Amino acid sequence: MRTFTVFIFTLPLIFGCWPSSVSFMDKGSMPEEWKTFSVITLDNNAPNTPLSYATSISEKVKDGIQNNTRLLLNSNSDSAEVIIEGVITNYVISPIALLDGDNASQNRLSISVKFAIFITKPEDNKITITSTRFVDYDSNTDLGTVEGDLLEEVNDQIVQDVINKLLSNW
Repeated sequence: MRTFTVFIFTLPLIFGCWPSSVSFMDKGSMPEEWKTFSVITLDNNAPNTPLSYATSISEKVKDGIQNNTRLLLNSNSDSAEVIIEGVITNYVISPIALLDGDNASQNRLSISVKFAIFITKPEDNKITITSTRFVDYDSNTDLGTVEGDLLEEVNDQIVQDVINKLLSNW
């Protein structure tokens, strides 16, 4: 009888804490008015940046937002609720982990992108975010052979910064 009484009293506690819905897509705290977004191809103001990098990071941002939020891509930036544009401000390869004789055992690829996010609904707003990310690689490795992989890794980090800003509380 005692077990039954404990069960009866704990049952409402268990169901009171049960989630009302379960979803594998994080809806975040984006306003409900946001339905579409647009990404304007980023400008490239950093020397030594590969020629196709601005287009590559722009497409990566589009894919990342489409795959990780409920926003839909709108090719017409005039009618989108969220408009993202930006500029690549830094693309630097620098030696780190110096050894004897001024030799480096590793190099670091650092990229900085400054984004301007324009919000049209529920009210006009502009948010700026600067994402600076890096990846280290062995200095004995030819940059030309690993640059594509390094850029993918840095791009993923930059895109995650933009998504986090969109999903954060404004």
